[in-house]
Amino acid sequence: MPEVLQSFIDPRVLGQIGDLSLLARTVVNGFVHGLHRSLRAGVSVDFAEHRPYQPGDDLRRVDWRVYGRTDRFYLKTYEADTNADVIFALDASASMDFGTGSVTKFDYARFLIASLAWLAQRQGDRVGLVTVAGEILDIVPPSTRHLQLVLHTLGRAKAKGAGQIPVMLERVAQLRGRSGMVVLVSDCYEEPTVLRRALAGIRARGNDVLVFHVIDAAERDLPWTAPGNFEDSESGVRMPLRPDDLRQQYRQIFDAHRADLLRELSRENIDYTAVETDQPLDAALRTFLDLRLMGSRAR
Repeated sequence: MPEVLQSFIDPRVLGQIGDLSLLARTVVNGFVHGLHRSLRAGVSVDFAEHRPYQPGDDLRRVDWRVYGRTDRFYLKTYEADTNADVIFALDASASMDFGTGSVTKFDYARFLIASLAWLAQRQGDRVGLVTVAGEILDIVPPSTRHLQLVLHTLGRAKAKGAGQIPVMLERVAQLRGRSGMVVLVSDCYEEPTVLRRALAGIRARGNDVLVFHVIDAAERDLPWTAPGNFEDSESGVRMPLRPDDLRQQYRQIFDAHRADLLRELSRENIDYTAVETDQPLDAALRTFLDLRLMGSRAR
């Protein structure tokens, strides 16, 4: 991928772009350009019109021109084969407003959802959004015409209040009219069993579910050295701590929480991916696209 396009996927550059529509278009165009250059297995030249050949597929639908260029088999598909509802659930709790790098967790989550929504729209999917911040619930039902409304809602969203992921996912479940895909983007400050139960009903209806766990490096490493008062951003509780005395135990607890999340969500065949706010977005977009393509083949 050309250096300039690769740089636009870096959070340090994305944080300087104020327009989410421009940001999402830039990220997806750079991402797609990179896929075209690498011809990555499992990704078609045109997502909306092709998919990789699978044993048992009708050979009459093979696109031989694409085979001649890539030496791989891709089938021509149509909108009816690939269209799906993709609903994004954004955790807008106050803890998401934390950040020690170039962007906060909440900004990174908004950048990620905007880019994923743009990519899904490019595939012909119907995109929607649900987010809860404090007492404010924002719902954008899935539609092929709602991309700009999703981006506008993301643009004015603020992170505040206590986490209400179960409430948010309950509203997501009410929006589901057909099997599709639900993408939760959160810092996952919920008990893993609570999160699993909240997502289990959505998964049981035949939907693919993908959880992006957004992490700031300081949450993982506890890098501070000076003693001080640490405040819970959601409850306001302040606690005096000496980080040097707690770092090893803290990291063990953090790693155990991630392991518990992975184990609990795996019980329901829910995909879990950790993303850090200093990482480019392209890896997360690949994860989404791989799952989306697998969902299309399953349906």
